[in-house]
Amino acid sequence: MISIQFVIIVAYFALTVVIGLISSKKSKSSDSFHGAELGMFAIICASAGEWLGGTATTGVSEYGFDFGLSGSWYTISNGIGVMFLALFFAKLYRSLNCVTVPGIIEKYLGIKARTISSLLLTLVMLAVGLSQMIAAGKLGQSLMGYDFTATVIVFALIFIVYTLAGGMNAVASTNKLHLFVMYGGIFLAILFALPKVSGWGGFIAGIDEVESVSGGDYFSMSSIGWDKVSSWIIAGLLGACTAQAGIQPILAAKDVPTAKKACILTALVTAPFGIFTALLGMIAKVMSHNGTLLDTYGNLVTSGKLALPTLMMNLPGFVGGLILASILAAILSTVSPIILSAGTMITKDIYHRVLNPGASDAQVLRMSRITTAVSGIICCIGAILLVDASRVLDIVYAAYSLRGALFVVLVLGIYWKKVSEKGACIGMISTGVIAIGWVIFEMSFGHYPIPGVSETYAAVVVAFLFTVVFSLVFPSANGLAYSKFKMDK
Repeated sequence: MISIQFVIIVAYFALTVVIGLISSKKSKSSDSFHGAELGMFAIICASAGEWLGGTATTGVSEYGFDFGLSGSWYTISNGIGVMFLALFFAKLYRSLNCVTVPGIIEKYLGIKARTISSLLLTLVMLAVGLSQMIAAGKLGQSLMGYDFTATVIVFALIFIVYTLAGGMNAVASTNKLHLFVMYGGIFLAILFALPKVSGWGGFIAGIDEVESVSGGDYFSMSSIGWDKVSSWIIAGLLGACTAQAGIQPILAAKDVPTAKKACILTALVTAPFGIFTALLGMIAKVMSHNGTLLDTYGNLVTSGKLALPTLMMNLPGFVGGLILASILAAILSTVSPIILSAGTMITKDIYHRVLNPGASDAQVLRMSRITTAVSGIICCIGAILLVDASRVLDIVYAAYSLRGALFVVLVLGIYWKKVSEKGACIGMISTGVIAIGWVIFEMSFGHYPIPGVSETYAAVVVAFLFTVVFSLVFPSANGLAYSKFKMDK
């Protein structure tokens, strides 16, 4: 028998594909495919998709279940990072008329630095996309009982089709729908979940009982630990300024003022989302404590990873379907811009800039679609192969750390006149090795190489030190990049 949840999800996916196909009429050139002349609302929706994915929903609800409201620091940190980008770099980035972050890096550090940063940032995008695909497959498996592999393949086909059809226009158009459904679904979930714990008063009383047993403070913004919060904030501040999927819509703004204003509003849209998903995790915690959070087999759920999915299963069918659609919307809104940004960097930074600089617009557009499709296929296959890997999110966090470290190198290129191309390249490669190696070491031995120093701190320090040291060892012939920036200012 077909469930109401299934009908809602199929209808939502169909609507998404239709919107994406309609937007294909605006993507007849490579410039329009990568993004051009975007208005403020389109930028906000396309950019917010980078920050409000599966981790901002199921991930933050897990933090809410385990630690309370402090789990919302995940999206708050992202919002802080985007605001930092808006206030200090959005105007500069847009004024350089580049399509990619590596293109911006070339302005200050040279073409070799562009190539290396493009490869590293593409790996970051694919790692994040892979994790989102696993989240989508797990959601379909745990909630609807669907086969994981089949769910991932169908999901991949959907977002690849509409992204290839319309490029950035499809991302912007479909993310308008996704953003509305995401916020609407979260508010709807809270509205229907609170009666499960006897309303707001019962919820507060339930949290008091949970705290009396666990000894935690679920309404404290520090209960998750300031080491994790500070790591998130640093990763948000630095990573937001090199996140291709989040920055590409800003680079496609119709003018500089629009880019800056849209960036500020994106930060305001992003930051509060985690507060609501953390609250849902806390409601699930109270239900678990009361013995009423039961899975489909009647078993009590005590794991934060299952908190939000199980909570939805305890809501009326139609409401649960809408909320499930809102979570899938969050994943869709992230995966689509991720594969587009990966394809854009490989096409613009490597194919068009290095391998075939004389390529026609038709050739560039064709290559963009090929690399975007391949990126989606890699995410799909990677999700299927790594579904049973218990530490996938750790690799994703290493990727985020790497992205932030690359921004440190870029800042040195912008503001320090002695930075050299060779020093920057060595700094980028070194920080990539350290960021991934740091996490692999922790996964293998249960602690970091230096106790208390996470991959975020290690990657940032290595990026700074290696770039500075090797720029002095291998000095640049001149300071033209620095001088050019000063003239532009």
